[in-house]
Amino acid sequence: EEWWYRSASGARIALRCRQHSASCRELAVRCPRLRLRSLSAATSAAWLAAYGLFVLTENSMVLSAAIIIMLVGLIIYLHFVKIDQESLLVIGSLGIQVTSSYASGKENTTFIEMSQVKDVVINEAIHMQKVIYYLCILLQDPGDPQGVSEVVPLFQSSKPRLDCLIEVYKSCQEILEQRKMAPQSS
Repeated sequence: EEWWYRSASGARIALRCRQHSASCRELAVRCPRLRLRSLSAATSAAWLAAYGLFVLTENSMVLSAAIIIMLVGLIIYLHFVKIDQESLLVIGSLGIQVTSSYASGKENTTFIEMSQVKDVVINEAIHMQKVIYYLCILLQDPGDPQGVSEVVPLFQSSKPRLDCLIEVYKSCQEILEQRKMAPQSS
């Protein structure tokens, strides 16, 4: 299933939910794709500025430097900054896998064992005179079973609004509840 929501900045994002089994769900948030129009506008502006400097200085090194800087900048942006999709795979018996897929095709994956997960919560923060909400995983402190050792924020790039986060939160809580109920029933 796929639903459409808005990010904190107002961009359209898609939430796709796949239920593989009763205790396994994959939740993926697709960010807006890189727009050719905005990329073309930025590239054209940089080329015009480089050409203006070339006309003033009459030095061809300015154009060569502009080409190299634009290519390196674009590669860095696509490989390290622009995230196309963020996904959360929750497997009740194993753990939670968090994956970020970049525009270049690179993926960054983190796995958190279920024994380390204390809870999944929606937290709020104040940023630039706005209240923003974010989903995070609370990791259990090994020395103190009631304590939290670390907070792992999710969907940092797409920044979904509260209505989208509530859907993800409910799915995660259903699986976490099943895990809590399993030891009591046996």
